[in-house]
Amino acid sequence: MPDNSLQTINIENKILIIRGQQVMLDRDLAELYGVETKRLNEQVRRNKERFPDEFYFQLTDNEQGSLRSQFATLKNPIEQPIDYSLRGKHTKYRSYVFTEQGVAMLSAVLKSETAVKASILIMKAFVAMRHFLQNNAQVFAELKSVRQHQIETDIQLNETNRRIDELFDRMDKYAIDDTQGIFFQGQIFDAYAKFESFLQAATHDIVLIDNYVDLSVLQRLSKKQPNVNVTIYTHPNTRLTAQDVQTFNSQYPTLTLRHTSAMHDRFLIIDNSVLYHIGASLKDLGKKCFAFEILDSSLVSAIMSNL
Repeated sequence: MPDNSLQTINIENKILIIRGQQVMLDRDLAELYGVETKRLNEQVRRNKERFPDEFYFQLTDNEQGSLRSQFATLKNPIEQPIDYSLRGKHTKYRSYVFTEQGVAMLSAVLKSETAVKASILIMKAFVAMRHFLQNNAQVFAELKSVRQHQIETDIQLNETNRRIDELFDRMDKYAIDDTQGIFFQGQIFDAYAKFESFLQAATHDIVLIDNYVDLSVLQRLSKKQPNVNVTIYTHPNTRLTAQDVQTFNSQYPTLTLRHTSAMHDRFLIIDNSVLYHIGASLKDLGKKCFAFEILDSSLVSAIMSNL
């Protein structure tokens, strides 16, 4: 077997990384030694004491299947992986692989001039590959880091796309152009999201007429646009205090609390032009089945005059 650089490169292309070790397949070694794979393995079995587990081992089913993705080359660390999908594709047994020490021992048991020459070339290839991996360890680490970063970026993009899709779905679901609707018991999130969209549509004023308001209602009103004034008409026995109003106004001005006992139903008036009739208090949205509808805007003045 001629000792030339081309042959050395070809041998290096046959070196695989399995279980964190540089190894060669039994059939590749048999080809280089000029013997049948069956005969090579027979010689190993006859000299079992010379081949401990760290010298050679049989591949698992998963390792056998992963051969197609294995590659090792000195020529170009970035070039495409060697395709092992055809090599051994129809093999009926799981291959054996030999480590560097196992290859060195093979020349002793095969006892031929060809085996000795092949072993020398193979050992040189192992050494060259080891030096290559050591000298380019930083490059491989950087490539691994780039790959990991790409994977993380893809995950983040997928999550972002999912959230955007979810946002558009909710925007469609909670569109404020609905003139009426109904929410069933337990749809608490859906109900609050719907009415927050009503509040966020206001550009000047929000008037809420609701006999039963508490801090949870103020929490919903905090989602209004800046500089939108809020007026709440509620029963004199409301749970809200002057301190609650002052605290709200310190962060989300301006809220005015007024008392009335003239109203039974709940109403929400947006910018003095859109009038919602609401079947439940804002603090109880979704706790029981209720409905809402938009009434004729001409009724706004009539309602306001009776407060």
